[in-house]
Amino acid sequence: MDKYGLVGYPLGHSFSRDFFNEKFKNEGINAEYVNFEIPSIERFPEIITENANLCGLNVTIPYKEKVIPYMDELSEEARHIGAVNVVRIGMRKGKPHLKGFNSDVIGFTRSIEPLLESIHRKALILGTGGASKAVRYGLHRLGIETRFVSRNPKEDSLTYPQLTPEIMDEYKVIVNCTPVGMYPHTEECPALPYTAIGRNHLLYDLVYNPEETLFLRKGREQGAITKNGLEMLILQAYAGWEFWHSED
Repeated sequence: MDKYGLVGYPLGHSFSRDFFNEKFKNEGINAEYVNFEIPSIERFPEIITENANLCGLNVTIPYKEKVIPYMDELSEEARHIGAVNVVRIGMRKGKPHLKGFNSDVIGFTRSIEPLLESIHRKALILGTGGASKAVRYGLHRLGIETRFVSRNPKEDSLTYPQLTPEIMDEYKVIVNCTPVGMYPHTEECPALPYTAIGRNHLLYDLVYNPEETLFLRKGREQGAITKNGLEMLILQAYAGWEFWHSED
């Protein structure tokens, strides 16, 4: 039986595990999908050596960047983005060969593109982790300028107190790439000046549990278009399956 899995910490409820195990059952695929919850990325090699039938992995918070040194090869997109969320495991010269891909950018761009209008020329990206890098890469491919927003001062990033009404009016797309607002902390939201958001804004949250985060609800109440990350997750899962079975 082939094995696939998810690497991250903590994992809790796993969309990927449920999604792929249901796919395997419905399509008669002789495989299983398991969670590998490791408290440190240094444990990653153990997953490879202890699971000889492992064919592929998904990688989530907080290891999308930290897993890169363990790759033997990177796809062009993963290299440009600087983050990996899909690992294909093959054999070369009798040893496991790991190639890293990024399916987040595929899921995100395909999910947000139908909502974009001509007024959506600039975007604020909340967070600076691996997912935010894929989002930035995807937005640039769609012709949208971006600016990161971070809790701590960083080069080429804004901090939340710097988000004036003028900046909010300039950046009509806001993408939350942080876990703020994710279940069970549903009463939390990014510290934005929500009264400066209007109906020309588009708010996108990578979080999908709850279905409507406080970030999205506050935006919707101001008239903004809103969308959560569930479709992105489904689209990137399908893309990941294609990466596992491609030959490039």
